[in-house]
Amino acid sequence: MNMTRRGLLLILSSPSGAGKSTLSRKLMAWDTDLSFSVSATTRSPRSGEVNGREYYFKTRAEFQAMVKDGQMLEHAEVFGNFYGSPRGPVEDAMTQGRDTLFDIDWQGGQQIKQAMRGDVVSIFILPPSIADLESRLRGRAQDSEQVIAQRMAKSQAEISHWMEYDYVIVNRDLDTAFGELVTILQAERLRRDRQPHLADFVRGLNQEFAAR
Repeated sequence: MNMTRRGLLLILSSPSGAGKSTLSRKLMAWDTDLSFSVSATTRSPRSGEVNGREYYFKTRAEFQAMVKDGQMLEHAEVFGNFYGSPRGPVEDAMTQGRDTLFDIDWQGGQQIKQAMRGDVVSIFILPPSIADLESRLRGRAQDSEQVIAQRMAKSQAEISHWMEYDYVIVNRDLDTAFGELVTILQAERLRRDRQPHLADFVRGLNQEFAAR
């Protein structure tokens, strides 16, 4: 764990089927100190889901109270249920020098940028083509034609916001895209303003010069 810097918030977004979830899992396996932001929701737990692991399950009153008290970095209502990113666990990780990964859409990403400003790095994942995106969705063999059509329409809307991100990765090859993702994270961690210990380090170098 890196205790010499403030943790950053890494936002990963993409249209459904572009590889965001796979890249997120690979990044979490690559760096086990990386925290994953667990969302809060008002929907009921599904079979096998554990509170605090898949989601923080809240009543509508609890969720709305958290929003009112400023305890949510971002939130939205989707199909009658609220979803959001609790502020507390993220800020705890940041003070410990740990980075937090968010797997969210562009709207949530914009809310987090507004709330946390300079602590956010946003990355958008694009598919190599629309035909490839549709092929990946069909390859899951989980959705009806109607659902696939809805996902494709939503994908077009998501892609229209690509210019609002700091970085864009075209996922033509998973290993290449993952390598680019790691490069971005490593470079952002090395930014001068993310390394507060450098001032003391350089002061020590100057003291060595003075002692020569």
